[in-house]
Amino acid sequence: MIAIDSSVLIDLLGDDPAMADAAEQCVRDALAQGPVVLCDVVVSEITAGLGHGADIMDVVEDMGMHYLSVERRSAIRAGEMQRRFNQRRRTGGPTAPVTPRTVPDFIVGAHAMLQCSALITRDAGFFRDYFKGLKIIVPKAAG
Repeated sequence: MIAIDSSVLIDLLGDDPAMADAAEQCVRDALAQGPVVLCDVVVSEITAGLGHGADIMDVVEDMGMHYLSVERRSAIRAGEMQRRFNQRRRTGGPTAPVTPRTVPDFIVGAHAMLQCSALITRDAGFFRDYFKGLKIIVPKAAG
């Protein structure tokens, strides 16, 4: 089972044809391997980004993807990772994160790591840094 991040779904359903094509091919490849799922956070983010929540979910499900809620263990891991992130930011140094991150970012990663086998995302650096061992799949534009 492969999780998908909101950035890829927004690309897939948005107005940029190049990004949509890359996202579509990536999702097709993933679906050929097995189920592709969205967690609670991703459903909320695509609704916020694109509107029409129920309609968007109908489209996503028609494409073959499904909703999979976040389990308690994933929520706990997300909180642990957020705490680690905040500690790294406070202590500074050369490896301190520059970009702020919120709990939803960590929920997406923990859900993918503990409940799935991979994550489709455009934000590979963040997820590789905080979710070591999680397989990351990045859509690639043709050309």
